[in-house]
Amino acid sequence: MLDQLLGLIQQNSQQAIVQNPAVPNEQNEDVMQTLLGSITGGLQEQAQSGNIQGLMGLLSGNSGATAGGLMNNPIVASIASNAIGSIMQKFGINNSAASGIVASVLPGVIGGLISKVSNSGDSSIDFNSILGGLMGGGGTQAASPASGFDFNQIGYALADGKLDMNDLVRVGGSFMGGGQSAAPANNQQQQGGLDLGGLLGGLFGGK
Repeated sequence: MLDQLLGLIQQNSQQAIVQNPAVPNEQNEDVMQTLLGSITGGLQEQAQSGNIQGLMGLLSGNSGATAGGLMNNPIVASIASNAIGSIMQKFGINNSAASGIVASVLPGVIGGLISKVSNSGDSSIDFNSILGGLMGGGGTQAASPASGFDFNQIGYALADGKLDMNDLVRVGGSFMGGGQSAAPANNQQQQGGLDLGGLLGGLFGGK
């Protein structure tokens, strides 16, 4: 995940950082690394605090924010605030310049990450690898606290903009380990501390 994020930051930083007179050339890479740390730290904080619903909504492009309005997403807004503060503190850049850097770079980076993660044809990074890594599982398919849970099943169902019967069957099979029968709708299942009923209800309740 780090390599993909750093690549996206570099792609979106030419004008905002490299050609920015407020950033000395010798600090270009350090500013990019600071942005990387703010993004990964912010996403990890959300994952470890249990906001899987919010992360899945954001990474699937189903969070309600358009590409141009990503900064209105609460997760992205929190990352932006932390990034601005870190850049000001580390490099002595004023608030206006730091805010301009973050506002120019962050939407493109997050938008690019969403495009990669939600594209089932892009094998460089997916829902399992990013969420597993953020939750401390090393990025494997069964990396979440719910043993055997496949985040890709629900992520791609959200990303395609519709939840048909095939989507629900795949998601249900993933949650229930593939062969177990589903629990009653009013009986929330918890595996390893992940509230599956609450997660499903939050993600699908409005559909």
